[in-house]
Amino acid sequence: MTIQYPGVTLSLTGAQYAQLHTTLFLSDGKEAAAIALCGRRAGKHRHRLLVREIHAVPLEFYSHRSTEGITWSTDWLTPLLDKAEKQGFSVVKIHSHPGGYAAFSEIDDVGDRQLMPAIRGWIEADIPHASVIMLPDGQMFGRVLWQGNEFTILDCIAVAGPDLHFWYANQNDGTITDFVASHAQAFGQGTTERLRRLSIAVIGCSGTGSPVIEQLVRLGVGELILVDDDHAEERNINRILNSTIADAEQQRPKAEMLADAIHRIGLGTRVQVFKKNLWNRDVVQAVAECDVIFGCMDTIDGRFLLNTLATYYTIPYFDLGVRLDAVPKGLDKGRIREICGTVHYLQPGRSSLMSRGLVTMEKVREEGLRRNDPEAYRQQVEDGYIRGVEEHRPAVISVNMFIAALAVNDFLARLHPYREESNSTIASIEFSLSSLEFFPEPESEPCAMLHYTVGLGDHEPLLGLMELA
Repeated sequence: MTIQYPGVTLSLTGAQYAQLHTTLFLSDGKEAAAIALCGRRAGKHRHRLLVREIHAVPLEFYSHRSTEGITWSTDWLTPLLDKAEKQGFSVVKIHSHPGGYAAFSEIDDVGDRQLMPAIRGWIEADIPHASVIMLPDGQMFGRVLWQGNEFTILDCIAVAGPDLHFWYANQNDGTITDFVASHAQAFGQGTTERLRRLSIAVIGCSGTGSPVIEQLVRLGVGELILVDDDHAEERNINRILNSTIADAEQQRPKAEMLADAIHRIGLGTRVQVFKKNLWNRDVVQAVAECDVIFGCMDTIDGRFLLNTLATYYTIPYFDLGVRLDAVPKGLDKGRIREICGTVHYLQPGRSSLMSRGLVTMEKVREEGLRRNDPEAYRQQVEDGYIRGVEEHRPAVISVNMFIAALAVNDFLARLHPYREESNSTIASIEFSLSSLEFFPEPESEPCAMLHYTVGLGDHEPLLGLMELA
C-alpha cells in the first residue's frame, strides 16, 4: 500500500525570523547559512515544521563564501544531528541569496543532494527535512526531502510575528471573484489571496464568535474550524448571528448552526465542526493544524489552553474579552456603568495572557475543577474556597460586534500593515465605550512559563498537560 504524505509547511516566530535575517545577511554581502531544529505537527491534512532553535554556521567552518555560493564543513553539525535524532526533530537548512535570486541555483542543487539525504540517513525516522532560501526582502521559499529521493515543494512558510507573513509555493492565479473585489481594493490582491488559503480556528461560536465567523467568511477565508460544545438557548439568540428561536427550541449545537449558515452563504469557505470542549485531544490536534486562532470564550482555563497550544504550535492567537459592569443592587440595579473590552494579540514566544495578568493558575485550577468535578467545585464555592463566581454575564450584540470587528481589523492590519503605528508597538487594544477611548499597549517581556515551549509541537503529554495525555 502506498503511503499518502500530507503537504509540508514551515512556521517561525517573529523573533526567530528576525534572528535568521540578521544571521544570513552579513555586512560583507556574501551568502551565509544556518540550521533550524524543528518540532512538528504531524497532521492529517498537513505536516507542520515548527522552528524550535536556530544555529548559524560558524564563520570558521566556511571554506568558501561569495555572493553566489558557499561551501562549509559539516563537522560542527554532528551534535545538532545527534540532538535531532534523540528528540525527534526535523532539520531545516536555511541560507541566503543576497543578490535576490528567487530560485535554487545549480550550486544549491549539488549541495542539497549531498547534505539532505545524509541528514535523513543520520536521523533514521520517517519525518521530513527541508532546505530553505531567504531573500534580502525577507521572503522565503523551500523544498522538502521526505519520501523517495526527490525533493518536493514546501507548501508554505509562515511567520507569526508582529506582522503575519505567509509565502506560498504556487503563485497567485491572477483572478479575483466578484464577492472579494471591494475589499481587494482596500487591502490588495495579495491579502485576499492569502485569506483564501488560510485555515482559521474560532473557539467559541456565541456572542463574539459568531460575528468573527461572519466577517471571516465574507472576507473569503478558505477554511474555518469551529469549536463549541454548547447548544443554542433562547437567552443567547439575541447575540448569535444567523440563529433563530427555532434553533433554540431544538437546542441545536452552536457550531453546527453556524456551519449551516456558512454553507448557505455559499462563498466557498470550508468548515470543520467540533461539538466538543476545547479540552479534548482531537480538538487540540485539529486546531494545531490551523494558521490563525481566534479565542472567543470567557473561560479562564480555555484561554490558558489556547495560549499554550498557540505557543507549542507557533500559531498567532487573537483573544477577545468584553466586560459590561452594571450596578448590582438598589434603585439603579442593572444600569450600565462601564462597557469595555480588549483584543489581545499573542505572538508565540513573547508575552502571554498569564504574564499580562489576565489569567492566573489559581483560576485555571478552579475552572478545571468545575469542568471535571462539578460537585467538588460546588462544595468549594459553598465552603468559601472559591470566590467571585459570576454566572450569565450581561451581553449585548452591539458590543460583541464592536470587539469582533476590532479583532478582525487587527488581524487584517497584521496581514496588510496599514496603521500609522508599526504593528511591533501594538500587542493589545483596549477600548471603553463609556469614555469613547482606545488604549493600545506595547509588547512586554516573554512569558517565563511558556517561553521554552515554542515549537515543541506533538510532544507527550500533549501540551505538557496530563488531562490531554
